[in-house]
Amino acid sequence: MVNPSKKILLSGVKPTGRPHLGNYFGAMKQFVDLQNDCESFLFIADYHALTTLRNSKQMSPAILDVALDYLAIGLDPEKVTLFKQSDVPEVTELAWIFNCVTTVPYLERAHAYKDAVAKGKEVSVGTFNYPLLMAADILIQDADVVPVGQDQKQHVEIARDTAEKFNRIFGEAFKLPEPLILSEVATVPGIDGQKMSKSYGNTIPLFSTDDEIRKLVMSIVTDSGAGVPKNVYAIHALLNDKESLDRLYEEKAGKYKDLKEALIKDLIAFVSPLRQRRDELVKDRAFVLETLKKGGNVARGKAMQKMRNVRQLLGVDLF
Repeated sequence: MVNPSKKILLSGVKPTGRPHLGNYFGAMKQFVDLQNDCESFLFIADYHALTTLRNSKQMSPAILDVALDYLAIGLDPEKVTLFKQSDVPEVTELAWIFNCVTTVPYLERAHAYKDAVAKGKEVSVGTFNYPLLMAADILIQDADVVPVGQDQKQHVEIARDTAEKFNRIFGEAFKLPEPLILSEVATVPGIDGQKMSKSYGNTIPLFSTDDEIRKLVMSIVTDSGAGVPKNVYAIHALLNDKESLDRLYEEKAGKYKDLKEALIKDLIAFVSPLRQRRDELVKDRAFVLETLKKGGNVARGKAMQKMRNVRQLLGVDLF
């Protein structure tokens, strides 16, 4: 049951492989932190993933993995509606309606489309219409806020523009969502010093084994500036308070092996309980599936209610 005193928060996560520390500290942790303050809807964006993932044998476990990952880090299904995008078919219906009121030149300004064209890619209709499917995801749940990085702010702006245009043409139906910019989140460096990213192959997976952590931390690129390996420090700063960390790095100035060993110890201590929780959830597949099913029922119930109003405004609801 939606709590009217709380803002509605919505976000989607594509099923695209193992999450890493950058994913966790950049977004995943914030959803857990906000679950007490907002009426939160978190969906697994399986239909969005179809623009790149077209293999059923990979898709099904990838969807389940996202659910496992978020439950393992502390997402409470009693507080957050966790669901599959494909369990709310009204979203694709609404996306088609938005297609009919949106111009091609407007969508050609979307960053993802322009980037794909600039790289000489043959763009699918799904990639071109991606922003409108996302707008439907957001607007159909009456979202007040959408947590995004600065580079994704345009998606929320497109949702707002689409809502305003529909409301102007057909009548008031949609809220105007606001982006929740996670400005306090620092960029997490990868083991090569660049931004941690799957596309760079420089990640430390969130649920790494102890051996993986040791191997990856020992391979972090270091520099010789002031005796402080900045990439090691930047990752370590995610786990410790600044005062104790500065003291450690001052005591161990120039001793890079010792500092990496300290980071290994702290990372293992941080990851181990998350990994253990995930391993337990893997054994309880029924619970994970039931969580998704219940979440889908809640999300679809809201979407069906919204679409009844939309159809009336369109003039297609005759019965």
